Amino acid sequence: MEIYNRLPPEAMQILLVLFLSFLIGLEREERKTAAGFYSFGGVRTFPLIGLIGYSMALISGAQMLPLAVGFLVVAGFLLLSYWHKLSASEAPGVTTEMSGLATFLVGALICNNHLWIATTLSVASLLLLDLKVALEKLAARIAPNEIFTFAKFLLLSGVILPILPNEEFSQFHINPFKTWLVVVAISTISYLSYVLQKMTKGQGGVVLSALLGGAYSSTVTTVVMARRAKRELRPHLFAGGILIACGVMYLRIVILLALFNHQLMLLLYIPFLLVAALGVGFGWLWTRIADKNTQEVQREAEPKNPLELLTAFLFAALFLAMLIATQLAVKYLGTAGVNTLAAIMGVSDVDPFIMGLTQAAGTLTALPVAAAAVAIAASSNNIIKGIYAYSLADRKTGIQALVMLVTLAAMGLIPLFWLG
Repeated sequence: MEIYNRLPPEAMQILLVLFLSFLIGLEREERKTAAGFYSFGGVRTFPLIGLIGYSMALISGAQMLPLAVGFLVVAGFLLLSYWHKLSASEAPGVTTEMSGLATFLVGALICNNHLWIATTLSVASLLLLDLKVALEKLAARIAPNEIFTFAKFLLLSGVILPILPNEEFSQFHINPFKTWLVVVAISTISYLSYVLQKMTKGQGGVVLSALLGGAYSSTVTTVVMARRAKRELRPHLFAGGILIACGVMYLRIVILLALFNHQLMLLLYIPFLLVAALGVGFGWLWTRIADKNTQEVQREAEPKNPLELLTAFLFAALFLAMLIATQLAVKYLGTAGVNTLAAIMGVSDVDPFIMGLTQAAGTLTALPVAAAAVAIAASSNNIIKGIYAYSLADRKTGIQALVMLVTLAAMGLIPLFWLG
């Protein structure tokens, strides 16, 4: 400790430059030895580049021009190295040269006391360099359309959301920022489920498909499984899978309520989590019951991309419509009108209606009224899914699924006994 206190601050900076640039050079040295052909730099060159970056930053002071000139000079040498590599290798890469430029910047950052940024940049560079094979395999597995899908997710969350005004308009208290935030939250949950389904494609069978599909869309999962059940003739497996997906819906609702209206979530999370646990647990047990047809069933359903821009704008429009309809129902029809609207909305997608309630509950709508409406909408949605299963699946699967989903819907109405 005494030696540390006696050393000038610049000495510690130089030691850090040497340490970080040596690590990068060591990784490149090992790669160069394994490659067996010309490659720029190693355990001596990279520390020298780091020291040059540090020295140029020190000399430049507050002036950026000398530092920029030093950077360009080093870049020129690296360009000559890459030019030589083009003639010496059939598949030249530019990674090592880019690492040299990063090392120069590490030295400059340390000189300006950006120690955390310099260390992070070095660690990130080491990870990118050392994980070459793993990253290339990952890139080969990702389809080009998945990159476009992720770009749309960034457009929804990182481009559109920040520019929207966070203030209320009109007598219906419409907030553009909160409206789009709801779209982003729904899209995020659906997108994460979509990614997991793509990553586990062909693995886990019907149960895993039901779990992930319930987070994505329990209605879509019910329709898909019911149609497959008609071909596969595995009533216990597919009826149980449908129940699992519909049980996961309650967990999804609790998460959304927690994000957008904590007080509303507190009224419903205990019964909804119990319903989710019972639905998933009993559904899984039901899938374990042997069917006459014992042939192994693999996952077939290819998840649909949830991040279509038209779908996002349509959801926003439906959300606003439900927000306005809920307020009008409260004002002119009272509690009975809100409950009737909730039952009607359960026939379609309940997300816009429930999200509309999260914005109105506690201000425009009493919390118990909103909580009861959420429970009614979820139960109504389960009943309609039971009807879908009964109509689309084989008779045995359809009857089992309908009975279980009606039972699940009845359990989901238990909160009405104390909310009323």
